[in-house]
Amino acid sequence: MKVNLSRTDYMRIGVLILVFVAGIIGSYIILKPKERLPIYNPSELDERLVAKDLQQQGINHKVLPFKLINQYGDSISNADMEGKIYVADFFFTVCPDICKDMAVQKRRLQGALKDEPDFAILSHSVTPEMDSVPVIKAYSDLQGAIPGKWHILTGDKPQIYNLARRSYFAIFDSGGNGDEADFIHTENFILVDKQKRIRGYYDGTSAEDVDRLIKDYAILKAEYKN
Repeated sequence: MKVNLSRTDYMRIGVLILVFVAGIIGSYIILKPKERLPIYNPSELDERLVAKDLQQQGINHKVLPFKLINQYGDSISNADMEGKIYVADFFFTVCPDICKDMAVQKRRLQGALKDEPDFAILSHSVTPEMDSVPVIKAYSDLQGAIPGKWHILTGDKPQIYNLARRSYFAIFDSGGNGDEADFIHTENFILVDKQKRIRGYYDGTSAEDVDRLIKDYAILKAEYKN
């Protein structure tokens, strides 16, 4: 049987279809789980990066307390990172290869997030005996480090290596005599949340990976919204 529909009927049907589609989309948005970054613990990482006594730790890893000196001669500690999401890395000022590429990406990173008050970069020198405050200040000026945004750190060498091996897992143990000469720093950028937990690892020489880091920062920041 043929049904004759008026223009008004077609309009009503169209409105019903739009309401139905909008309802489906709205339900999807409401029910879709929010993106969340993983929380990294030592047992999930390459054993060469992790101190032996931590290799089985599968939960509750947090960055150790620290106290170092930045390029302005100011003391920077874990207390200064309260309420911050930050990126940590390890380098040295005269590094001839990967550190140069890492510096390029850190400049991109601070530029992209310079207006984020809760964001910071902590770059730890693995040769603090050479990287004195005047040296890292000159390096900071060369890189265009933004004061308060990008901290270039020097200080007690055993503390820095302890942080690298037991907090951030950012240097390889080459299996020699176990002294500092046997450690090789990686190109990793490590994303740390406000609870001092590791939330991401990124290749600091890769623009693509740093783009991912910038996006992950936004995801992580959203976790703290009420």
